[in-house]
Amino acid sequence: MIAAPPRYRELPLGGSLSAHFERRADGTTLVSSTEPLQPYPARLTDRLAHWAAVEPDHTLAAKRQQGGDWRRIGYAQALHSARCIAQALIDLKLSAERPVAILSDNDLEHLLLGLGAMLAGVPYAPISAAYSTVSQDYGKLKDILSTLTPGLVFASSASAYGRAITATVPADTPVVLTTGRIDGRTTLSFDDLLATVPTAQVDAAHAQVGPDTIAKFLFTSGSTRSPKGVINTQRMLCSNQQMILQCFPALGRERPVLVDWLPWNHTFGGNHNVGLTIYNGGTLYIDDGKPTPALIGETLRNLREIAPTVYFNVPKGFEEIASALEADAALRERFFSRVRMLFFAGAGLSQPVWDQLDRMAERACGERIRMLTGLGMTETAPFAICANGPQVRSGHVGLPAPGITLKLVPVEGKHEVRYRGPCVTPGYWRAPEQTAQSFDAEGYYASGDALKLIDAQQPQLGYAFDGRIAEDFKLATGTFVSVGPLRARVIAAGAPCVQDVVVAGVNRNELGLLIFPRLDACLALAGAAPGTPTLDVLEAPAVREFFQRLADALHHSGTGSATRVARSLVLVDPPSIDRGEVTDKGSINQRAVLAQRDALVEHLYAGGAGVILPRG
Repeated sequence: MIAAPPRYRELPLGGSLSAHFERRADGTTLVSSTEPLQPYPARLTDRLAHWAAVEPDHTLAAKRQQGGDWRRIGYAQALHSARCIAQALIDLKLSAERPVAILSDNDLEHLLLGLGAMLAGVPYAPISAAYSTVSQDYGKLKDILSTLTPGLVFASSASAYGRAITATVPADTPVVLTTGRIDGRTTLSFDDLLATVPTAQVDAAHAQVGPDTIAKFLFTSGSTRSPKGVINTQRMLCSNQQMILQCFPALGRERPVLVDWLPWNHTFGGNHNVGLTIYNGGTLYIDDGKPTPALIGETLRNLREIAPTVYFNVPKGFEEIASALEADAALRERFFSRVRMLFFAGAGLSQPVWDQLDRMAERACGERIRMLTGLGMTETAPFAICANGPQVRSGHVGLPAPGITLKLVPVEGKHEVRYRGPCVTPGYWRAPEQTAQSFDAEGYYASGDALKLIDAQQPQLGYAFDGRIAEDFKLATGTFVSVGPLRARVIAAGAPCVQDVVVAGVNRNELGLLIFPRLDACLALAGAAPGTPTLDVLEAPAVREFFQRLADALHHSGTGSATRVARSLVLVDPPSIDRGEVTDKGSINQRAVLAQRDALVEHLYAGGAGVILPRG
């Protein structure tokens, strides 16, 4: 008996994307959408003004006040506050040469300051809060501020950011704080900005803002060198939102409601999700949670109260959400009550988690919710490739969005994807050499990501992600190792005790793994009390046996030297943000870990204490 196809909640889509393929004699392929990009506004703030006029009291954004009730800001209030802030920035004579630097996390003041900066035509730069609050040497923060030379620095509180500001910000640079003061330094209150009376200068400044005006600088993680400041223009932001709307027209038919934690110093949270909210007149509930054992509870609290219409997250976030939905019927009912689309980016979502979400949706509402994805990067604002068809599976990224042309170039046995279109950055701020190195002779941005056709006989099915070319390597035998797919396989097989993994083996005869464990899961498996030293947890018999079985399974399931794991080592020390091993979103940098822990790699291949070899 043939099973009936699964039923999905209705989701108006722009139709599955289709593409035109142009294949060249040298193996290069150009791929462009068959759907033209429709007109889009010159400035994102035009959409803010539109919604402020159409429905002034509709909530633009909300955030809990000190963990309590939601504080809400409507569109008209946001526009008025942004105009006041714009006037203050004009009075301070800020410019691209003296922009705004924002050190703290997502909040309403951060949002309003960014909008005020855009009205005034002054770029702003959201900077990872971890560079101020987690870093011990402030190295990356110093590098970023040196590149920016900001004319104003903002942070939410003196208590959290005062030490970093004192260590990195020149004494004559104005500092604005929402709460508190820094001893020995003159600071402004955020209320001082809001109290500024806007004049005709604001309208005159906004009139000068056009598609090529720099809206913001977003800094790359800088895992192997100093962070690079990616120039984001108004053209990039607005064209990208129009691409998203054409791929997901449901966003324009029902004003979206988001519950979102993704940090605004990254393009997914700060460009994609904040921009999507403003462009379509939606509401963004700022989530103070994160997909970590310590903070996921806050995300779940918010989702029990606010039902999103569309939900965005990274794969790690969906893993945590899926587990919670399985255990909590009330949360499950609330979460699936009106959500029409789930979307992930940033890494591959494991198929078991995907399947679990499908099961939970069917249990809650009798139908599945479309899980969609794509591929992009900070340099593409970020939306560039979209998988929005009916057959999307884990690993798929799809076809180019309207307005984007892809160039697939043969590189070391794979095909590197390069981008051209209105959402592609003009370059890196004050880094002409790095800018020149990033574009080829035809003006395509070289991403370093590899793609492969899902089915060479059916190219309209689109592409699958094929790893980062810079992460791939060869064994001493000359066998090429594709790190991305292998890493995803290990993480899926190692659930729930594997947080992340780094693949070793450059110029070696066999593959090895450095495993970052998920300590809360290991603690539970060991039956140990909270606070037990990490080494004691990892040496508990049940935990050791778990990783031994994982090593056995990975070895015996390998089909050759490029996929057969021969040895592994579970790491005691977590990845370091100061050493560039991890970003504030929790993304591991393979090359940085291998470089920083070269002694452990030698230990791994010497078969030292703690190295796990497969049995049998």
